[in-house]
Amino acid sequence: MLTDKHVVVTGGTGSLGRILVRRLLAGELGSPERITVFSRDEAKQHEMRVEYEHLRRNTTDEVIYHNFERRLQFQIGDVRDPSAVMRVLRDANIVFNAAALKQVPTCEYFPTEAVRTNILGAENIVNAVRNHDLPLETVVGISTDKAAKPVNVMGMTKAIQERIFVQANMDCPRTRFICARYGNVLASRGSVIPLFKSQIRSGGPITVTSHDMTRFLLSLDRAVDTVFAAVHGAHRGETYVPRVPSAKVVDIATVLIGERSIERVVTGIRPGEKIHEILVSDEEAHRTTTRGDYYVIGPMLPELRSEAVGGTLEREYSSEHHVMDCDSLAQLFQDERLGLDGADRDFEPVLPSVTPGTGSAP
Repeated sequence: MLTDKHVVVTGGTGSLGRILVRRLLAGELGSPERITVFSRDEAKQHEMRVEYEHLRRNTTDEVIYHNFERRLQFQIGDVRDPSAVMRVLRDANIVFNAAALKQVPTCEYFPTEAVRTNILGAENIVNAVRNHDLPLETVVGISTDKAAKPVNVMGMTKAIQERIFVQANMDCPRTRFICARYGNVLASRGSVIPLFKSQIRSGGPITVTSHDMTRFLLSLDRAVDTVFAAVHGAHRGETYVPRVPSAKVVDIATVLIGERSIERVVTGIRPGEKIHEILVSDEEAHRTTTRGDYYVIGPMLPELRSEAVGGTLEREYSSEHHVMDCDSLAQLFQDERLGLDGADRDFEPVLPSVTPGTGSAP
């Protein structure tokens, strides 16, 4: 689908952006003419460039390395800056908007900053298309479970970003605006697993906000699968949601601790946090259908709906439902090789001999 296209990844140096770029270079959606990483952090761009230069040592990554040499470019800029956005998009065909302020407490303490990146950044992309007749074919907004029934600034700004992209289909008939919404990404920067590992290395304690808190769990590759599925199959204004497992945060701590003698401390919910996350709300369920391994939320605006309203879901899709037990969670960590590489080999998940969700490991 992307052969001979110019692909732009905003926020391309982030956790998702890096995996997304790597898989684009591997040719999973064809052979783009050019892939531009657009972000404001020159140090991360340099680090990413060096990582690809080192791939020449590994013959299994030869295709990615040579595609990096021919196709990957880096451009410094901020999605908040309309002129910078216009400059990077002027000859782009596909945009993956992964630029975001995504830390819940940070957004609570600096809500205006979240608005500038998550809302105005999206509006800058839409305005570039709307006002300059750009040759953009598809814009994919990368969203979050926190956008469903939002209670925090991060979720509120992402929910509005979704609506900005959905509505843009009304004003920009030549461009398809779609979204991909998913939950907590395993081991991404700022997520709970790296935090727990750091606390274990330090001898504890592990800080758990609530015994009842649950979260959806998916790997970075599964997140990218969702984005690619949306590119393949989404109609204008639709949002793709993966069907993924969930787990209690306290059980994540239990599995990572294993047989170590590490204390757990309940610290209370941080500003803006939910007990349970939602990927599809009650209001959205009636216009949600199933395609393969994904739920597809139809646009709220009736003018954009490509299918008759008839929902697959009878209730909201919440992390409270279908929670994994510790055995399944440990197996998931092993399958995803979380903590099994490099300096983290000592973090191989081991099912502890304690009752899940109670007490501390012996």
